[in-house]
Formats: sequence, C-alpha cells, structure tokens
Amino acid sequence: MNSYNKFFVFFICLVSAMGGLLFGYDWVVIGGAKPFYEVFFGISEDTTQQALAMSVAILGCLIGATTAGTMADRFGRKPLLLISATIFLISAYATGAFSVYGGFLAARFIGGIAIGLASALSPMYIAEVAPTKIRGKLVTLNQMTIVLGILAAQIVNMLIAEPVPDNVIVFDSWNVQWGWRWMFWSGAFPAAAFLILACFIPESPRWLTRVGRVAKAESIFDKIGGKAYAEENIAQVRSVEKTEGKNEGLSALFKHRYVNILVLGIIIAVFQQWCGTNVIFNYAQEIFQGAGFPIDGMFLNIVITGVANVVFTIVAIFTVDRWGRRKLMLFGAIGLAIIYLILGICYYMEVNGILMVVCVVAAIACYAMSLGPITWVLLAELFPNNIRAAAMGVCTFALWVGCFTLTYSFPMLNAGLGSYGTFWLYAGICLAGFIYLQRRLPETKGKSLEELEKELVNED
Repeated sequence: MNSYNKFFVFFICLVSAMGGLLFGYDWVVIGGAKPFYEVFFGISEDTTQQALAMSVAILGCLIGATTAGTMADRFGRKPLLLISATIFLISAYATGAFSVYGGFLAARFIGGIAIGLASALSPMYIAEVAPTKIRGKLVTLNQMTIVLGILAAQIVNMLIAEPVPDNVIVFDSWNVQWGWRWMFWSGAFPAAAFLILACFIPESPRWLTRVGRVAKAESIFDKIGGKAYAEENIAQVRSVEKTEGKNEGLSALFKHRYVNILVLGIIIAVFQQWCGTNVIFNYAQEIFQGAGFPIDGMFLNIVITGVANVVFTIVAIFTVDRWGRRKLMLFGAIGLAIIYLILGICYYMEVNGILMVVCVVAAIACYAMSLGPITWVLLAELFPNNIRAAAMGVCTFALWVGCFTLTYSFPMLNAGLGSYGTFWLYAGICLAGFIYLQRRLPETKGKSLEELEKELVNED
C-alpha cells in the first residue's frame, strides 16, 4: 500500500461506498417504522398490504439495477452516483411526508430505484479504481458502509420510538403520528452528504480509457499510484480491449464465451438473498416477538444484531485479501446451513429468550464475514471490462428479484410452514449453495481485473 496515494484512494472509495450506507439505512429503517405506520395506514390486519409496503422498494430496485449498467456505460459511473444520491434525498423526505398510503408506497418505490443504482454502481466503481492488492478490502468497504447504514437505522429507530405501554400501539400516539416519519426523514442527512461529496470524486479511469479519454484516465491513475502505475493500467486495459472490443450492451452477455460466468454471477447474487439472512433485518419484529420478546426489548435486540453485523464485516475486510473469496463463501454457506438448522429446532421446541438471540447473532456474524460482503466483491471482479457494467446490472437485477421473492414470501412461509419450517428451508438452500460454489467458484484474489478477464473468459 506504500506505493499508492492512500488518502486519495480511500477518499474516493469511501465516498462511492456512501451509496451502500444509504442502501443499508433505507433498507432497514422500515423494519423499526413498521409497527407504527401499519397502524397509521390501517393495514395492521392485512398481510398482503403489509408485504407490499415491505417489498415495494424492491420493485424500484429492479428498475434501478436494470438501467444501471446501460446508463453507466453511456454516461459514466460518476453521473449515476450523483443521480442515486439525489433520489435518496428526495425519497427520504417524501416517505415520511405522505399521509396517504399510495403516496407512501410511491416514495418507497422511488427510494428503491436509488438502492438499485447504488448497489450496482458503488462496488463496480470501487473495483475499477482500487489497486489489485487491496481491491477486495476496498470493495468490502462498500459492505461495511451498508452494515453501518443498517446499524444507524436500528439505533435511530430505537432512539426515536417512545416506550409502548403494555405493547399496545394506539393511533393517537406520537410513534404512530410522527415517530415513523422521523425514522425516514433522518436518512436525508447522509443523502445530502453523499450528494455533496460525490461531486469531488473522479470518473472511473477504466471507463475513461475505454471511451477514448486516455489522457484524463492517465491523470487519475497517476494520482492513485504514480506514472508507472498509470502506464501499466492503461496498457492492460488497452490490451484486453483489442481482444474483447469496446463496451458492449446486454446482448453481448449471452455470447457463448460469457454465458458460464454470467450464470455463476447470477447464482451468487440470488444465493446471497435466498440464504435468508436479510429477513432477520426486515422482519426482526416478528422474529423477536415470536421468540418471546416485548416491543421495547425487541428494539434493543435488533441493535445487538446490527453491532454484530458491523464487527464481523470488519473481520471480512481483514480476511478477504488474505483468505480469499472462495474460502469465505464456502464458510458462509455451510455455516448458515448449520445455524438455521439449530434455529429451526429452537422454534420447533418453543425455546425462548437469550438462546434465540445467540442463534440470530451467530447467523448475522456468519453472513457478515462471508456471503454479505464477498458477493459484492465477486460480482465486481468476475466480468470483463467491456461487459462489466451490463453484467453487474443483470446480476444486481437478479439479486433484487431474489430479495423480493424472499421478503414477499416470508410472511406466507412463516404462516404456512411455521418459523421452524421456514428456517429449515433456508438451511436446505444454504447447503445446496455450498455444493454449487464448491464445484464452480474460482479464486479471484491477487489478480488484476484484466488478468481475471483473460483467465475466466478463456475458460468459458
């Protein structure tokens, strides 16, 4: 790291990763607001409307993810980051401002577009500007900001929500009239900071090289690692460009040489969601209440899971470039399968109290140091330069389809299979994921994006 401009590299990566911070905050803040806006909008007894309120943002994510690749190739990475920051800011205010349920859903949908854009762009941008030796660590920084956003949302929810006497939520309480609004409004502050700071980061030098703005790209590479570093990276990008050609659209992804690597990326993306951990954040209320905790105690336990999420994401930052991506993904898959098996047994035997919290925290910890961050690292690394933006868009779209089906189906699975059956189902999915990854996932650590391009595409 001594040969790189540490401050500049970490600054531009951290600013880009603020998209992850807002992604995490916006994604989880609704969990704390849920008991209160459901009473305000009169949907406490309507499970279909509850599921729609929780999942409508994911539909927006699909739009954002679908357009992210094409627009990033046409206009560059930086303009799209600025657009996502602007949408985050608008959505944060609008979601809390509406008193009509349809307006609330529309604001959540718009916020989802920003999440879809940021989830595809932030890791891609970081991978394209990061030096090879620390690329995994810096892309994992995006996941670190996601979990910090999750923790921030959990803490804000706990601080804003007033105590609920006897666990009875009444319509004219402050929580129902104003508390849930301020939970959403609080997200406007980091959104404004992201919008301002994103104005000061450069465009991706790899994108600039591929569109012919070599002098500008060289100056950015030079600022990152010096003149020799700039010349080496420009040469590498141009070398693979001669083989692969210019940036290509969605149709190129289905060429025979790319199909296998695209399928791998899609399965990794969907598996990150179908492993089931995200329902713990979105439906923390039901999970902890089902384990016997009152609402006030529920908020504290949710914060505990958030702290575990942050701590073990830090572990991932320090292990991703040392242990490698493959080992961590395999560890996460088999680890979650075992934890969910135990968690299902606890629900089946009606175990309540601290043991349930321990199991949930263990699942969060396992996910936070493996499938959570490493998925984004792999998606940012696996694809050739000329299709990276389009492939990231497709994989992120698949990820949010997986997230939508996971989030929307959980209440129905929970009602039909019971909590124990639902977590046993997730255990089976994790075991299947472990078997697939063991057979198909290559190791990507320590190799430049251009080296990976030659190896992975040639293999296909």
